[in-house]
Amino acid sequence: QVQLMESGGGLAQPGGSLRLSCAMSGSGFSIVTMGWYRQAPGKERELVAIITSTNNTNYAEAVKGRFTISIDNARNTVYLQMNDLKPEDTAVYICTGILHNNHDDSEVEYWGQGTQVTVSS
Repeated sequence: QVQLMESGGGLAQPGGSLRLSCAMSGSGFSIVTMGWYRQAPGKERELVAIITSTNNTNYAEAVKGRFTISIDNARNTVYLQMNDLKPEDTAVYICTGILHNNHDDSEVEYWGQGTQVTVSS
């Protein structure tokens, strides 16, 4: 059974930094892509950043130059380094992964539970 476990959320001041982690547990799977979405109260879920197992990345315009996504394939973990945080970054950040099942060659998308990020002075 696959699980995505997020950590690293919390409270930061404007201009501050936080680092989110998302670890994939479960055997028999390979990472195709992993990434982060976020959902603020009253708003739709939006893509923040995504990375492939070969380190190709894509970012939302709102976070380009401030957030960096990286992946540790050996640890099946994806990170989101968030710098120069703004109040509008406040949201629940949700990890997602498209994983390849090594047994039946299927690909399935999994989601974590989410971690709260609050940016406030």
